[in-house]
Amino acid sequence: MGNRPHLIPDETHPITVTPTDGHVVVARNGRVIAETDRALTLQEASYPPVQYVPLADVDAAVLERTDHATYCPYKGDAGYYSLVDGDARAENAVWTFDAPYDAVAPIAGHVAFYPNEVEVSIA
Repeated sequence: MGNRPHLIPDETHPITVTPTDGHVVVARNGRVIAETDRALTLQEASYPPVQYVPLADVDAAVLERTDHATYCPYKGDAGYYSLVDGDARAENAVWTFDAPYDAVAPIAGHVAFYPNEVEVSIA
């Protein structure tokens, strides 16, 4: 585990984390599952921007922590939640960095959603 790369964002792979300008609503199957004025926008290289929502602003009833984990050399170890609503499940559809690397430290305590599983709107 100690031999995993830890990369620092730079001009060849920039990452920014900024407060989202607007009210963020996350819905699944027409049901609002998160709503906040405290979201962060993470922009990484040429990837689409990702909204990170404070965990406290997500309906805890729809989250179920899983054992799934991944690693990003720029952000650190990611943990996952499944979205659960009655019989409807989306496995590992939400990720979080509990102890992100310093370059993206503000996303601690926030979660992000796979866009194919939810609708995210910013007003």
